[in-house]
Amino acid sequence: MILTVTLNAAIDKRYVVDGFQVGEVNRVKECAYTPGGKGLNVSKPASIAGADVTATGFVGGHAGNYIVDSLKPFGIKSEFYHMEAESRSCINIWDEVNHVQTEFLEPGFTVSEEDFQKFEDKFSELVKKADVVAMSGSVPKGLDGTAYQRLVKICKEAGKPVILDTSGKLLEMGIQACPTMIKPNIDEIRMLTGKSCDHMEDMIEAAKEIHKKGVDIVAVSLGGDGSFVVCDEGIFRAEVPKIDAVNTVGCGDSMIAGYALGISEGLSVKETLRKASAISAAAALREETGFFVQEDMERILPQIKITEL
Repeated sequence: MILTVTLNAAIDKRYVVDGFQVGEVNRVKECAYTPGGKGLNVSKPASIAGADVTATGFVGGHAGNYIVDSLKPFGIKSEFYHMEAESRSCINIWDEVNHVQTEFLEPGFTVSEEDFQKFEDKFSELVKKADVVAMSGSVPKGLDGTAYQRLVKICKEAGKPVILDTSGKLLEMGIQACPTMIKPNIDEIRMLTGKSCDHMEDMIEAAKEIHKKGVDIVAVSLGGDGSFVVCDEGIFRAEVPKIDAVNTVGCGDSMIAGYALGISEGLSVKETLRKASAISAAAALREETGFFVQEDMERILPQIKITEL
């Protein structure tokens, strides 16, 4: 079972308008509501790929019930800690005329230390049944940089591999607990190491530095240029074929789903990187965030070029 953690789950609302006008009444042409938060954008592609997925984190109120219900068609089991306050909504406005995107991200409810301790108790029980844990994204108000650090420690004490995909202080403090894997981008690598990382060689050296501190797999995203991995097995570079991307939002989360699948299936790092890259590329071909079609992934998979550096 793959256990995903979304501490700051949301309802993602996408509005399509013609010519967005500030201060005016804007008529919405199309709207779509989906369960959101980076962890849930890992849950969905992992489930599509055939994995047994359980999602946990915090939800609240009627909005939280909607999030849970929306996961059922994907076959995702929900084991959230329920709050009385309402879960947040994140609104994405797409202006079809000017091709401009505007986002409104609600802060969401506040989680107390008492609530988080109760969640930790629940999480500890769920971890026992998991093959791999993937925790992603931001945290609610009330939690600090130690939140993921505490959860990573629970996974490590249970002997379970854990993937941490976050940023800023949460990442900086989270890696002190030595998660099995992180997936930083260039800016995050710079933040963690203080290195400029202007060249590929610099990036590799920075990733090796993090690996030596106890992170088994450091997977660095290079955007459209693919990614590379530093681990005990070696250093591997993944190059993806050119595709006509429709939506790149959430492709990094789809990549995390691929890594979680590879780890749960016992694949080598090289083959896990290939699978993760193919799922990420397949997700970019679809408009819905956190979604891909199996046929696209299977077509792209043999086109992924893996090179040992």
